[in-house]
Amino acid sequence: MTVVLDTILATRRWVARERFAGKLIGFVPTMGAFHEGHLSLIRRARRQCERVVASVFVNPLQFGEGEDFERYPRDFSRDLALAEQEGVDVLFHPAAEEMYPEAQQITIQAGKLGELLCGPARPGHFAGVATVVAKLLNIVQPDRIFFGQKDAQQAVIIERMIAELGFPVQMEVCPTVREADGLAMSSRNAYLRPEERANATVLYRSLCHAATRIREGERDASRIEGEMREMIGAAPGAALDYASVVDRRSLEGVSTIDREVLAAVAVRFGKTRLIDNVIAGPAE
Repeated sequence: MTVVLDTILATRRWVARERFAGKLIGFVPTMGAFHEGHLSLIRRARRQCERVVASVFVNPLQFGEGEDFERYPRDFSRDLALAEQEGVDVLFHPAAEEMYPEAQQITIQAGKLGELLCGPARPGHFAGVATVVAKLLNIVQPDRIFFGQKDAQQAVIIERMIAELGFPVQMEVCPTVREADGLAMSSRNAYLRPEERANATVLYRSLCHAATRIREGERDASRIEGEMREMIGAAPGAALDYASVVDRRSLEGVSTIDREVLAAVAVRFGKTRLIDNVIAGPAE
């Protein structure tokens, strides 16, 4: 049975008991509204660790003015049922007042990594992400933490934060989980109207096109970016934010594809902003 804890103190005490007993602890941080992508992370943690903690916390620090904090999908009863089904030991579900009893004055900045790709469209977002993950790591103190590849920029930033700030945790980035038609699973998919949902498959199609072109020998990143933009621009209702080919570690743009790269896109359908990416590289 999954134990629900809503305070930092209770969670630290539970973790301390399990750690004293020598248990390996895995942690899956989420904002809830569980889908198969979240569950795949939980299953990975379950396979690798003796105890699994997941968190459900819609973090206000990572939402900017005019973003969807108030309407972000929330269904804790369903999340709890799924957590129990997947064998989660603890579901940490704090209120905002528990995580931020006072206005947060100290935050972790993401530096240049947070200014690239999604950075211009979401100022302050990655500082909010880094700050809450750092706080969750200090609360849960897991041995391993699990993230999804869909949020590639987030994963790069958290990996760098863990390394540079010396958090004693092993991070694992797990493959993106997709619908049958290729759309990356996301809580925000629930916002899409049926016609938007059908047209949103262009994200993955454009990324598959980019990966194929790279494997077949195209080395001009700008040409591939142009082809992705053209594909996305032809989809009804799609408003392109970016279609970029970048170094998968630094997230800096590349001109010549001579190593493994990240092809990444962000597209709006109405008020819904979707992101996706694939890792691709020259054929051996």
